[in-house]
This record gives sequence, C-alpha cells and structure tokens, in this order.
Amino acid sequence: MFRVFRSEWYEKKLKKLDKDYQERVFTFEQHLKNEPYSGKPLGYTFFREKKFNGNRLLFLVYEEHNVVFLVTLTNKKAQPHEIDLIKANLDVYKETIQRLVKNL
Repeated sequence: MFRVFRSEWYEKKLKKLDKDYQERVFTFEQHLKNEPYSGKPLGYTFFREKKFNGNRLLFLVYEEHNVVFLVTLTNKKAQPHEIDLIKANLDVYKETIQRLVKNL
C-alpha cells in the first residue's frame, strides 16, 4: 500500500475548490493508495495526471518509497506550463519526499 502526501501548492489550490470537488479529489487520493499508477502518464511512468471536470491533478509516484506525491491541481490552459515546471524540479520533489519519509 502506498502513502499519499500533498504539496503545499496542492493544498492551497484544493482549499479554493468547492466541497463536492474536494470530496471527489479525496476519493481519488484514497484510490491512489492501492493503484498509484492510475491516470495518464506525462512523459515518465512516475509522472501522471488525473482529469476531473476539466481540471487536472498532477502527481508523482515514488515506488522506492511507496509514496504518491500530489503536486498541483491545474486547468487545461495552465497545464503545459505546470508540467514543464514540475519536470524542471523533479530533483526538488524527490528530495522533499526523501525528507518526509525519513522524518516518519
């Protein structure tokens, strides 16, 4: 079973959404614990997205730590920029997960 962590960036965007949408995202988060490779791959097997009503949840899967890291929620218009930003910072996200796992 995988553990699911949220980035601060993700948390801020999630809080701005209506309750119904938040519930749907939360259900998907729980689903990721058992099926971390759900959603569409984005250039790498471990970098994926899940669509929700025109929005996208972008996340990273770290199999060596049994962790899914929820990076951000975005819309189709901002999606290419967000994907490029995440790809440029993959090492930063990996270090963040290593610190989180080490502190548990």
